[in-house]
Amino acid sequence: MSAGVLPVMTAATLRPAESPTLYFVGVTTGDSSIQAVFPRWAEHLGLDGARLQGVDLPLHADPEDYRRVVEFIAADELSMGALVTTHKIDLYRACADMFDVVDPHAKMMGETSCLSKSELGLVAHAKDPISSGLALDAFVPAGHWARTGAEVLSMGAGGSTIAITWYLSQASRGADRPARIVVTNRSQARLDHLREVHQALPTDTPFEYVLAEDTAANDAAVNALPPGSLVINATGLGKDAPGSPITGAARFPETGLAWDLNYRGDLVFLDQARAQQRERSLHVEDGWVYFLHGWTQVIAEVFHIAIPESGPEFDALSTLALATRKDQNDESSRARPAGAE
Repeated sequence: MSAGVLPVMTAATLRPAESPTLYFVGVTTGDSSIQAVFPRWAEHLGLDGARLQGVDLPLHADPEDYRRVVEFIAADELSMGALVTTHKIDLYRACADMFDVVDPHAKMMGETSCLSKSELGLVAHAKDPISSGLALDAFVPAGHWARTGAEVLSMGAGGSTIAITWYLSQASRGADRPARIVVTNRSQARLDHLREVHQALPTDTPFEYVLAEDTAANDAAVNALPPGSLVINATGLGKDAPGSPITGAARFPETGLAWDLNYRGDLVFLDQARAQQRERSLHVEDGWVYFLHGWTQVIAEVFHIAIPESGPEFDALSTLALATRKDQNDESSRARPAGAE
């Protein structure tokens, strides 16, 4: 039986898996490139008959829906585990008592991006500290923070920001840490949770938390950054909801870096950064490499296989994914009516 994907379901429509299945818990899972990439990866990795099952839940879903999904995966024999995006904190909070094992990162950060099974039962993992670190290292030059004294602004206080700020603030990095890390968010509760996580870290990196109830607050935070700083869109805007956390009044830092954690959708933030790229000497990055590391980390954990984080094997998976993405774009272009923008 060849690998493949199944029609997207909801918490209410889940049914027993007929072959080894990885669940993808998100908001608009049917639009993700993984729908086309997974079958090619599974074939390459020898995961015969493996299936991918998207599960769509609204933002900040009913806790009972999260519990229903986790209970189903735990009980169903051929349901191997899940990748969780967007809902990482909410699902963890709703289901913390349902996990048999919680890995140290998930416990420290209060979120889970991966569910797997072992002889000990259902395991909650936080893979973002690994995948976000690998993605950052792919475009931030070694020694950048020590050399420039630059700062980081992450807009959005969800699981990705928790992981990124942990990675960048580790004392083991020595002087190669941001001079300051600023996080903005529309919810004070999320900022308070992030502050608690940071206070438990063995680091002296300065953190600042800004309640940003409108784009003007984010614009001001961007405009206050020194040269070389990193601006991150970790809000989900552009993918999970329309828009951008900033307006055209925001001026990206000179010689800075702009990172949109999204790679699909109406990527307004990415367009805003690219519009200033030449004038401000920016490096602009989307979420594609983050996507690659996020998925390969979870697939390795769920199916109990080894997938290198770099080298020929990872490059082969990256090439397959890029080819699949190009095929999707070509098909989309052919399907567009003549004269359409």
